[in-house]
Amino acid sequence: MNIGEASKSSGVSAKMIRYYESIGLIPAAGRTVAGYRVYTMTDVQLLRFIRRARDLGFSVEKIEELLALWQDRSRQSADVKQIALEQIAGLEVRIREMQAMMDTLRHLADACCGDHRPDCPILADLVNGPDHGSGAREEDQQSAPRSGKAAGLQAH
Repeated sequence: MNIGEASKSSGVSAKMIRYYESIGLIPAAGRTVAGYRVYTMTDVQLLRFIRRARDLGFSVEKIEELLALWQDRSRQSADVKQIALEQIAGLEVRIREMQAMMDTLRHLADACCGDHRPDCPILADLVNGPDHGSGAREEDQQSAPRSGKAAGLQAH
């Protein structure tokens, strides 16, 4: 099958298939006399494996390890489980970080009047950081440049 068919069958875009080949995650596809890539069902199965691993958040490096374990019939499942447990721990950290971001944004949005006035604790937090953020003094707001530039940064 050609790259378009392999893409459709595996759920991996043709661009990503070419990328995975270029970094050696998958072996280079066979070629027709005209130079077109040719994929087998085994290639598609490999691509599905990679897609599922990416869906679960594994890095390319971890996918390489998982592929090696998958292809090693003498593997120990404990090795695979260890990689999965490490991924879970990493996801838990990211979830906590994202929850903290949501909590901060929710607090800032609640503190913002959202009316016609220019004072905005959300913008004050972005300029001053978490130590000075939503408690920005009125003087800080009034002294903010009106030109749209603050500290060399253009406001968008």
